[in-house]
Amino acid sequence: MKARNLERKSAITGVGQSAVGRRLNIDPLALTADACLEAIEDAGLTRDDIDGLSTYPGNMQAPAGFTGAGVTEVQEMLRLNLNWFCGGPELPGQLGAVINACAAVATGLARHVLCFRTVWESTAQGGGPRAGLGAGGGGGFRASGIMEWTLPFGAASAAVWIAMMARRHFHEFGTTREQMAQIALNSRKNAGLNPNAVYRDPMTMDDYFAARMISDPFCLYDCDAPVDGSTAIIVSATDAARDCRKTPLRVEAVGSALRGRPSWDQFDDLTTMALRDAGAMLWERTDLRPSDVHVAELYDGFSFITMCWLEALGFCAKGESGRFIEDGKAIALDGEIALNTHGGQLSAGRLHGFGFLHEAAVQLWHEGGARQVPVEPSVAVAAAGGGPLGGCLLLVRDD
Repeated sequence: MKARNLERKSAITGVGQSAVGRRLNIDPLALTADACLEAIEDAGLTRDDIDGLSTYPGNMQAPAGFTGAGVTEVQEMLRLNLNWFCGGPELPGQLGAVINACAAVATGLARHVLCFRTVWESTAQGGGPRAGLGAGGGGGFRASGIMEWTLPFGAASAAVWIAMMARRHFHEFGTTREQMAQIALNSRKNAGLNPNAVYRDPMTMDDYFAARMISDPFCLYDCDAPVDGSTAIIVSATDAARDCRKTPLRVEAVGSALRGRPSWDQFDDLTTMALRDAGAMLWERTDLRPSDVHVAELYDGFSFITMCWLEALGFCAKGESGRFIEDGKAIALDGEIALNTHGGQLSAGRLHGFGFLHEAAVQLWHEGGARQVPVEPSVAVAAAGGGPLGGCLLLVRDD
């Protein structure tokens, strides 16, 4: 096998998810345990089989509830004997932890890697406002890094940074809020079929436009919903995957490239971000094409990011995402490409990237229940990240 195709020696063999909800008031390590143990069981493995561990962003200082557990805590909790482990924030988006795991099993450093991501922002933030990356609690402090240049102008979080990118896209390509609203409306429609989604009530276009503005052009329904929850994914070497309980979901290709500046505001094309490079890399590594994909689970920290992923992954041309989604038909469960079938982070809850890979696996195993895509999909893409961060995986079910 050529070195450039090494990810094809890895497969998703099990997934797990804890309870997901608003202000669960459950210890985040307990949520992590629930997700990890469910994933191990789902794959038909035991804790003794797990010899690798990978997470994003690991145990680090961050806004309240942004991370719930790191590698060392989970290894100790589950009493794992590891040959390989990795955890940290400097990755190509949240799914970089899974891409690292694919590389580990493909090169023989591990056989079965447990990947996890835990958030508890809803409980941590309580009834107060959402925490921005540069939130200083209202008191004085000395900003550094990117915040040194953005905070003095009131740009304290990605809600503002991505909103400026959306406005640039609107300006260059004639994109409208009516078009962008279809991302939120589609997600809410799908969430209504997902018993685990946090927001399931129907939403209309009038509801969307009646919501308060957060950062122009984003209203409340363009922003993902903070929740508590944990998601776990098992990545196995393909030869080891044959002994697992389920049909392995082979990793056909990954995208992790960053070919522009690693900056939120100094990237060469703010209408596309690093998603452009990650998407290009993914298609460079496979003979499959966007037309072969049945399901797309694409990050929606803000609805505009999903539109950028649609363009970056070639489901529509650059600048055409607004027109592609404007009546919602192309992205429906029975549409040209079924998008965010579980409700995405806008309605199912912000599990920070891992929820999309979990849902891609659920769809490929045909376990989606009422929200199952009717074509019995065999190819899916999952993508996460925005700004200078982006990672994606193309999964294939080989029956």
